[in-house]
Amino acid sequence: MSPADSNMMVVREQTPSDALAIVPIQVFVPASQTTTVPELQETPETDFEPTPPLQIEGTTETTPEPPSPNNFKKPHPRFPQLHLKSAEDVAALMMMERTASYVPKTDPVPSFSLGLTYSSQEGALTQETERAKSPETANLLEQLDDLVQKIASSAAKEKSKSPQIQRETGGESSGKFETPEGINQITDDMKEKCYIWGTRLKTYADGSTDEYDHICTLMAQDNYILFRMHLASLQAESYIESEIVSAMCHILNWKNDKRFQEQVYCLPPDIVSMALSKHPKGEFISPKTNKEFRVEDYPSFIPFIDAKKITSHPYIFAPVCYLGHWWLWVIDTTKWRCRILDPLHKKAPSDERKQLNKFTGYVFSRLRAYAGGEPLQKDEKEKEIKASYVKISGQKSSYDCGIYVMKWLELIEPENIKKGKYEWDNWKQEEVDHYRVEYASRILFSEMNKERDQAIRESNAIRLSKPSSVLLSLFCQINSADIETA
Repeated sequence: MSPADSNMMVVREQTPSDALAIVPIQVFVPASQTTTVPELQETPETDFEPTPPLQIEGTTETTPEPPSPNNFKKPHPRFPQLHLKSAEDVAALMMMERTASYVPKTDPVPSFSLGLTYSSQEGALTQETERAKSPETANLLEQLDDLVQKIASSAAKEKSKSPQIQRETGGESSGKFETPEGINQITDDMKEKCYIWGTRLKTYADGSTDEYDHICTLMAQDNYILFRMHLASLQAESYIESEIVSAMCHILNWKNDKRFQEQVYCLPPDIVSMALSKHPKGEFISPKTNKEFRVEDYPSFIPFIDAKKITSHPYIFAPVCYLGHWWLWVIDTTKWRCRILDPLHKKAPSDERKQLNKFTGYVFSRLRAYAGGEPLQKDEKEKEIKASYVKISGQKSSYDCGIYVMKWLELIEPENIKKGKYEWDNWKQEEVDHYRVEYASRILFSEMNKERDQAIRESNAIRLSKPSSVLLSLFCQINSADIETA
């Protein structure tokens, strides 16, 4: 190669002994692109002789092959991630060599070596730290990064033949949550992401929202569908929708443990809620239809009642909601005894509530008879079913009654009700608030949910810009600006 077709650049390279050596790098550049490079003057040697490089037995020292027209497409030994294809690649390589070999001027280094391996390594680390702090090194690294980015961008346009990293799919993600019991293994971070995705409503430019987006289908006795508006009721200071309580009833009834497979049946509140809307104040003759309550008049809700469990299990736990307030019926079908656990009241607050309770008891009796079991009472006494109130500590706010009722479905032991009281350690308000987060993930990540994979993918994509500890704080309002999605 003639001088007209090549340029010679001289750079300093650090040897293992920390002395400076002059290493020529020959760079091929087309004749049309050659420029005059001023010759660098060699720095005079100091009085200190460089220490010969330390050789490890069984190894040999190699010098990287300088780039040339014949090895442009070969990976460089020191930087194998770069494949030299152009003059721009060569410039990047030169920048790398210069950055890797730059050593700030320091006091002369002694020419003797103590031969202590650990001390030598420690000194190398110290020099690396000083090098990183050097302003010149920082500038070189910044320029190097720009060049590498240009090369990477150019390579991306050419569709590299290297295998692409596949994004994790919903099916692969859901493998982490294989069983209903596995719900306890989901991290708090994942639960909060699920809570954000499932409960926050989006408002579009035209003023519409995504409240009617279908985000959950539970495979119970039939497909039970939940919209985003239902999950949104789990937001702080919100009253729980009936569909959320029904969803938890289905999930608990499906749970594979002795309590729900042999002892307790959780009756979804859909039929009772609909019946109370047609029979306000507990009137047996509906002012809307002028008819008495009949199970057959609610065909869309019948498939969600488990006829076997409602007739065979010794206990029926039946959540009831009226005018936004929830309470729980505990029906002992072996002793024909009914009790009411109200998170807010220790007794019926009014005569209207007493009448409402009689009508509710009648509905439960009719449902059991419709399923093929014995009614709670016979003939006219069926309309006089009484339920005693249990004294139990409950909610501290006006909107957490639904949370208490859903937790009681899992915790209340009927045999522990003694003398009309149920002793237990009530929760702190912070715990009650967190249960809202728990229920969102338990529903959306349930194996009963057909859209479970979607819920996992969408939750994984959520990025919170605010600390999770203030997620439910009254002083923390999270909107679309606070949520970053991938």
